[in-house]
Amino acid sequence: MAGQPATSAPSLIRTLKAVGASFFGVRGSRAHQDDLRHLKPVHVILAGLFMAAVFVFSLILVVRMVSR
Repeated sequence: MAGQPATSAPSLIRTLKAVGASFFGVRGSRAHQDDLRHLKPVHVILAGLFMAAVFVFSLILVVRMVSR
């Protein structure tokens, strides 16, 4: 689309950045509004589930390493 900037298309990196920032609570309101306009909810949900699984796996790995 001619009138939109190149960054408006939903991408994997943009979705992961938005979900990662949400995990840590560091998203600004302007970024939140921009994400609401450009990201697809299904992609955000899938990225959130993936990142949550990675987080849980990391915690399990750390606990196993410390308990040895």
